Amino acid sequence: MISKDFFKQIEVYAEEKQLDVEQVMESFKNSILKATQKETGKTAKVEFNPSKNEILVYTVEKVVEEYSNSELEEGEQEISEILLEDAKKIKSSAKVGDIIETAVNPKGFSRQTARSAKSTFGSDIKGVEREKAYEYFKQFVDEMITADIIDINDKFLILSVGQGITTVLPKGELLKNDEFGVGDRIKVYVKKVEQGSKGPKIVVSRSDKNLVIRLLENTISEIKDGIVEIKGIARDAGDRCKIAIYSNDEKVDALGACVGTGGERIKEVVAGLNGEKIDLYKWSEDPEELIANSLQPAHVSRVLNVDVKNKTSLAIVPDDQLSLAIGKAGQNVRLAVMSSGWKIDIKPLTEAYAEGLLNDLLFDKQ
Repeated sequence: MISKDFFKQIEVYAEEKQLDVEQVMESFKNSILKATQKETGKTAKVEFNPSKNEILVYTVEKVVEEYSNSELEEGEQEISEILLEDAKKIKSSAKVGDIIETAVNPKGFSRQTARSAKSTFGSDIKGVEREKAYEYFKQFVDEMITADIIDINDKFLILSVGQGITTVLPKGELLKNDEFGVGDRIKVYVKKVEQGSKGPKIVVSRSDKNLVIRLLENTISEIKDGIVEIKGIARDAGDRCKIAIYSNDEKVDALGACVGTGGERIKEVVAGLNGEKIDLYKWSEDPEELIANSLQPAHVSRVLNVDVKNKTSLAIVPDDQLSLAIGKAGQNVRLAVMSSGWKIDIKPLTEAYAEGLLNDLLFDKQ
């Protein structure tokens, strides 16, 4: 028999820790079990009976003719042994093979054992909290979350992500225009969650291309609902992102849905990326149309040498569009290649005409 308030205190403790009562009870039972085994040197058993305000503690021993020295077989439960003559002192009818359970009062345990039980309970509860936090954050892998910046140093930002868990965002994962301070709330992409000795280790990023996808889904309902589909994406984080989009509903214009009235939708996404440029273009099953679209904002005169098997092509562009098609340091064509999945070589119109690539058509060289 224990205090009537004990089980109520367990409920209050569980609520404070945001744990299930059963989890707390199991941890407490485990601490009493180990303490009993430590104090008595015998196998133990603990039973809870909340309806009668009882915690029943026993030592458990198997009656033997003589002590066994044989090793346990795999899967066999170890149990303390008691000689038959000693067992009969406890229970006169005892015989070999019987299990003798003897009640134990934990209040009589030594201070050292009591401290050990308290430590075991605390350790178990921390383990339960770690596992709960891990299970909670596992659901956010490959998702975008909001985090609070609680500290900043030379190498990384320290973020609070909820559930009493913090993580770090290396400055190398920031965008070049990111300027944050302590107390700011930021959007990050969760790349991975692992269980660590002190709780879940959450790997987050702002440079991952999937952050852009999640921002688009969060802002544009047609993407979230699957009406507009992202077919390809390539990103120079913090500078420029090129995205191929496709509408699964002929009544819905993919570009119009993503840009929004007055550009408000795409502006919101750009703001979430602190000014990173976003180029949207329409995906097409027609390779020539897809390749031409991917090189926007440059105008493409014609797409030649389309090799579907090797996914290679040649784009012909007006002379004054060549630098725009290639982009600064080759960025535009590189992002076009990555987002479309096609290798694209580029020639200016006059060069293509001179090489006889356009003999089948008359082109205005101007």
